[in-house]
Amino acid sequence: MNHAAPEKRTVRVVEVGPRDGLQSRGIQLSIEQRREWIEKLIAAGVREIEAGSFVRPDRVPAMADSDALFLLLGDVTPVRLWALVPNRIGGQRAVAAGAKHLAFFTAASETFSQQNSGCSIDQSLQHLQQLRSPPLDVPLRGYLSCCFGCPYEGVIDPEQVLQRSIDLLGGGAEEIVISDTTGIATAQAVTTLIDRLTPEIPIDKISLHLHDTHGSALECARAGLDAGVRSFDASAGGLGGCPFAPGARGNVATEDLLEVLQQQGFDSGIDREALIESSLWLERCLGEELPAQSLVNRR
Repeated sequence: MNHAAPEKRTVRVVEVGPRDGLQSRGIQLSIEQRREWIEKLIAAGVREIEAGSFVRPDRVPAMADSDALFLLLGDVTPVRLWALVPNRIGGQRAVAAGAKHLAFFTAASETFSQQNSGCSIDQSLQHLQQLRSPPLDVPLRGYLSCCFGCPYEGVIDPEQVLQRSIDLLGGGAEEIVISDTTGIATAQAVTTLIDRLTPEIPIDKISLHLHDTHGSALECARAGLDAGVRSFDASAGGLGGCPFAPGARGNVATEDLLEVLQQQGFDSGIDREALIESSLWLERCLGEELPAQSLVNRR
């Protein structure tokens, strides 16, 4: 009697360390170091990487040379290199530098939008329309910040998150990245929000972007998995934070997330051991220890 092998359950992991991880650091890596890190991530099996952002360099100095970085990296197909952009000008710069995948950001909180982007939510959505019409013919992710809470406004109503998600999809985003910008989310809050979104937004259009401010990011990831989410952002070593969200710590560590995925029977296609080695290399570049628990016993 033949027994079919069990179907492999896969989860998509988008590595955001080279952008979100570095953007708030006091120490800036050189272009050569950024390129070498990205190449190490690719060698570890990472297939989607947020490599840089095309924003005002005076506001995010660590991303000032993203144009040069994308030109230096060139075409790394089949790997997707994502570029974060705030508007059409940023999108045009990114595409001119060779970016083939764009990420746009707005917020569920009006005050955070003003602090982060210098414009209202409605104005940011106008920027999205300008970015897509006439369209830059590239895939587009839509980041939605402060979905679980805002450092300025407090708790965010799930209805606001739903409406802004619908706005992003209607404006041309192909997926919504539900972002816990300040790390305030709980497992129950993740379950509640995903349950509210999925009657109107397909689960395969939802990604989770978690921060570990209160040490709950992995619990939130498990809740997301249980709710059907199969796409997560993570940052190697747990590097990161948000320069416009006071108190926000790093993103969920990619190495730690991979361990949870393995425990839950999911495969990401990423070599966790190789990723740990690349994060230890990054620690030496930064001159400091990163918060990922996976690194503690490897130093």
